[in-house]
Amino acid sequence: MKLVWKLLRHHISLPQFVGFFFANLCGMVIVLLSVQFYKDITPVFSQGDSFIKKDYFIVSKKVSTLGSLVGKTSTFSQDDIDEIKEQSFTKNVGSFTSSQFKVSAGMGMSNSGLKMSTDMFFESVPDEFIDLKLDKWHFNENENSVPIIIPRNYLNLYNFGFAQSRNLPQLSEGVMGMINLDIRILTQDNQVVNMNGNIVGFSNRLNTILVPESFMRWANNKFASSKSGQPSRLIVEVNNPTDDKIAKFFKDKGYDTENDKLDAGKTTWFLKVVSGIVFSVGLIISILSFYILMLSIYLLLQKNTSKLENLLLIGYSPGKVALPYQVLTLTLNILVLFVSIAIVWCIRKQYMDFISNIFPDLPEGQMVYAIVVGFILFVSVSIFNIFAVKKKIMLIWRHKS
Repeated sequence: MKLVWKLLRHHISLPQFVGFFFANLCGMVIVLLSVQFYKDITPVFSQGDSFIKKDYFIVSKKVSTLGSLVGKTSTFSQDDIDEIKEQSFTKNVGSFTSSQFKVSAGMGMSNSGLKMSTDMFFESVPDEFIDLKLDKWHFNENENSVPIIIPRNYLNLYNFGFAQSRNLPQLSEGVMGMINLDIRILTQDNQVVNMNGNIVGFSNRLNTILVPESFMRWANNKFASSKSGQPSRLIVEVNNPTDDKIAKFFKDKGYDTENDKLDAGKTTWFLKVVSGIVFSVGLIISILSFYILMLSIYLLLQKNTSKLENLLLIGYSPGKVALPYQVLTLTLNILVLFVSIAIVWCIRKQYMDFISNIFPDLPEGQMVYAIVVGFILFVSVSIFNIFAVKKKIMLIWRHKS
């Protein structure tokens, strides 16, 4: 092999191999970076507290002056819910369940001398509509503790309104999570039941005080004086927020949506489309890069055809003639793998620092995805290169034979 290598290396074009290296490196970096970025950014789209996970509308009936005077209710009947479920744009529908009992909550901070107590209400929705992690979102009848989720804007109102006007300390989400609420429930026979409330998170999607649905069913059955079961609000998950049927249906039925979700949903859908286009372009560039790689190999072999024919004629086997090129491409592929992983690591460090500033709770993740995909590509491309070189040598050998 040493003699063959000494003979063939004089005909190896350095610019050709530099082009071979950078074409392979470009393709590998694009593929690994696309995979790693997708895995790193997926929690932003799919974790509980996500701004782009799914498209939801909080729907309620309009409250009119005449309806209030004649005692007309603004609740949704089962027929109303079924009608929404049957619409082509609907993916899922959940109901808000309200507390049918009187409840109040108190909170105190001994260091500041602040003590607050207020009447309040609870609502619940099915767990799949909660925009937070559900590891702490459970209720046990044998425990005297209730997990609570409050809207994030409630905390903002306290920090930037109430606290500043009263010279009180501002509270972070972490501090609020350590504060226990004294929950007092008034039963139907005027008995008071005391429970502890734990704030387990802050919702951007649901503008209400949430408790687990299991607690709500248990508490309404045990403490409520009335058993009204019709919801006054619905949460509707849709397939495509840009579907003009959504706005038309809600307008025809006289339903209201909260927080201009029709416009927000269109923005969410647009961001998803842009993300898909970026990944598709990256995939196309990667395929073209690998195509350039194979062209480089065939051009290298074509340039040295005469020398390869002479070696085969004097008795060298096709395997021995192909081996130097196979070792060379394998070495280059190994180098490309390590360099591309290093480049992806550097780029990932930059964008993860930026993303973590926007989403502090986003899990850091690992480079395992890029490494695994890189190894698979290395093995696949190397095997393909080895067989391509051998096939080319065999064609030359058969031609001369």
